Amino acid sequence: MPSEVELARQIEHLIPEQVREVYTRDRPIEFRPVNPVNPFAPEPRAPVNHVWIRAVDEVPGGPLMQQAILAYASDWGLLGASLLPHARTFFQPGMQAASLDHAMWFHRPFEAHEWLLYTMESPSAFGARGFTRGTLHTRDGRLVASAVQEGLIRLVDPERDRPG
Repeated sequence: MPSEVELARQIEHLIPEQVREVYTRDRPIEFRPVNPVNPFAPEPRAPVNHVWIRAVDEVPGGPLMQQAILAYASDWGLLGASLLPHARTFFQPGMQAASLDHAMWFHRPFEAHEWLLYTMESPSAFGARGFTRGTLHTRDGRLVASAVQEGLIRLVDPERDRPG
């Protein structure tokens, strides 16, 4: 499975110049989507996304540092699951999104540099809000963490919505 960065490099000519470097540079956390979405030509699909994630290097500092790395990584892609049935992505013009809240629970110890399957689903996307939840499992199927997020997601028309 190619990584998210490898996929972005394949279409980097389509990524807006002001953010191209952010999406195509190497990162300390690797994301490998199971069923990638073309951010410039999405098709409607079920509001479920699966991504393998891991820290690229071993993480020193004990369980608290493992949890901090995973909490940081858990924000990636979670809200995007609510866009899947609507065939929308954050790359589309006029798409505005903001996290309203994000919570996480850690159920058992894990190593952030070992592969974890992040399953993200959105049971509700309505009225400019998307609600998503995610679970993180080890390769042998142990649930190690859960996350939830609600976000503002809407299309804006810059001409119509400009102040004044």
